[in-house]
Amino acid sequence: MKLGILSCAPNSYSTQRLKEAALSRGHRVKVLNTLKFAIDLQKGSPDLFYRQKALSDYDAVLPRIGASITYYGTAVVRQCQEMDIFCANTAHGIINSRDKLRSLQILSRHHIGIPRTTFVRDKKDVLPAIERVGGAPVVIKLIEGTQGIGVLLAETINAAESIIELLQSQKQNVLIQKFVAESKGKDIRAFVVGDRVVASMRRVAQGQEFRSNVHRGGIAEPVELSEDYVETAVRATQILGLRVAGVDMLEGKDGPQIMEVNSSPGLEGIETCTELDVAGAVIDYISAQVDFPEIDIRQRLTISKGYGVSEIFVPEGSNFVGMSIEDTKLIEQDINVLTLHRANKVIPNPKAGRILEADDKLLCYGKLESMRAMVPAKTRRRRRPRVQELDTKVESTTSTDVA
Repeated sequence: MKLGILSCAPNSYSTQRLKEAALSRGHRVKVLNTLKFAIDLQKGSPDLFYRQKALSDYDAVLPRIGASITYYGTAVVRQCQEMDIFCANTAHGIINSRDKLRSLQILSRHHIGIPRTTFVRDKKDVLPAIERVGGAPVVIKLIEGTQGIGVLLAETINAAESIIELLQSQKQNVLIQKFVAESKGKDIRAFVVGDRVVASMRRVAQGQEFRSNVHRGGIAEPVELSEDYVETAVRATQILGLRVAGVDMLEGKDGPQIMEVNSSPGLEGIETCTELDVAGAVIDYISAQVDFPEIDIRQRLTISKGYGVSEIFVPEGSNFVGMSIEDTKLIEQDINVLTLHRANKVIPNPKAGRILEADDKLLCYGKLESMRAMVPAKTRRRRRPRVQELDTKVESTTSTDVA
């Protein structure tokens, strides 16, 4: 495999470890400065130039895109995708995770645990927003802060108002977030590669500092995660469109609470803490994907005119409850069930005889006209196309909105 590591910090621990892991496995690898690319566009021939020369053939690239170059960095990654180079993280996934508000909006829809959060602009909305998240103390975050920078704890409502007013006067977008008291001074970092957590640690703040980031002086210790924390980390990574990520979680009384999903997680802290070869796990995953790549189902399955991807929800009381997939007659309407989601389980390619239960979700591919025909006319008029109620008390999400 010929691998390019997109990084503006060739001598950093993470970049050096990834390069070392690739070389030790017999791969060819080169560190490429993300800002030294030029993107060329013409009909049918997307191209990249590196240091004024046409980019040679690469099997894969591993983006290490810093927050300060998100726009240009994701443009380079997107161009690699258009050139059919496997990207360990896609441009779409990096953009989703880089914006804290955007990522929380996406995760909240998918029933992933997150601290209650609000985003306001008008000064009059600040006090009601603080009350809605549970009152002081509250955590105030810059939307694009990293490594604990731009994260503040306001102990009182007056302090919160003053901080928010100051930040907004500097044209900063801020989030107001519930303070999870039981997790004060500590959090979990899970390093996700593909569909598994390859390493995890608990970070504990020192002294009066409430931020547990290692960059803020926090101390890390290895931790064995329970199944719900592992599942939450992997699901959050996949929902945001990432394959390699560092997922930061609070240990709330109701289970894991996602704080942030980092698309360029550092390796030094977690490798030192756990003594695991995290870099090697990343390289092995990329190598496997080059040999047998994943397909973006939304992009590939919607190229046929009139067809798309849809999620069908089966609520309590639906006619579908107790039926087999075959008995629903979906296949006769040119609707194929790809995956069945039941509670915390994912059942790929479910058999026709599988009996449906209340609260099942079916990921389907089929004729959009058939799906629309199942939606009552009054419902179509009342709602936007994103979520519709079907005659069988089933809800459908069109392919254009599947996150």
